[in-house]
Amino acid sequence: MKTIYKKALLLFILPVFAFTMMHKYYISVTNVTYSEKDQAIQIISRVFVDDMELLLKERYDLQANLATDKESDRTTMYLEKYFNLKFGVTINGEKASCKFLGKKYESDLMLCYIEIPSVNNKELQSIEIQNEVLIDLYEEQQNIVHVKINSDKKTIILTRENNKGMLNF
Repeated sequence: MKTIYKKALLLFILPVFAFTMMHKYYISVTNVTYSEKDQAIQIISRVFVDDMELLLKERYDLQANLATDKESDRTTMYLEKYFNLKFGVTINGEKASCKFLGKKYESDLMLCYIEIPSVNNKELQSIEIQNEVLIDLYEEQQNIVHVKINSDKKTIILTRENNKGMLNF
């Protein structure tokens, strides 16, 4: 009879602990694609709004109020500054000039738009992505990067220990 009580207790307590001990995942997803029409590499980086808001507060002492009517008018300036420091692209061994175009919100995500203009895909042999976004805030941060150049699709996962990925075409 004691074993039945122990099993019943275990079945009751186990789900309670499973939900109270949930671990938050620290992740961003970045899509890198080549636009034939614009002859440019277009980048969309998706990060959680609350993570970026905390980062702006910690790094720049900015109360950003992201995705609200009270959003700071300095937000875009600091986002551009941060992405220029933490996100880089090297094409065929040469550092590319990334242009921060802006941001928008979708639910609890911030989408940041970056472009590398004037890229000839016929000359594209290699692309190296360095993505340290939010790694300075969260040790467990993982930045997933999907790259689609012409018909080649590749994915790399970047972490604090491995923040660069090289792809050859």
